[in-house]
Amino acid sequence: MENLITINKQYNSLDQLFSLLKTNTNYNCTKEYDIWENRLDNNGQMAQCLVLKKNNMHAVKLFYLNENTLKLNHVIPNKVMQAYFGKSKKAYQNPIEIITGKIKAIVLEPTQKKAFNEIEAELKRVVC
Repeated sequence: MENLITINKQYNSLDQLFSLLKTNTNYNCTKEYDIWENRLDNNGQMAQCLVLKKNNMHAVKLFYLNENTLKLNHVIPNKVMQAYFGKSKKAYQNPIEIITGKIKAIVLEPTQKKAFNEIEAELKRVVC
């Protein structure tokens, strides 16, 4: 699940947005390195993102695509839970991994979608 949000120009940096979200939302906001996609910044270092966390299974990762457009992605913020319940990044999977992956997706998708929509609505209320 992902979405793009256009925000006000006054919040065009991660630090400004972080300070706003830390004080004005009901969710836990942290600034972290993007371990989910391994994006790189302009200096070749691992890029940072903001994580709005509802609980250990549901969070939204925010990062800038350009000056005033944020990209939101649903992530699992707990690294152990991400390893078990997250999407597999392996090039080839055996049939059991494929089947269990489909079962996990079917079971988790409704709650992930609900959490994503709740966090997205809260974010839009604050920054738009």
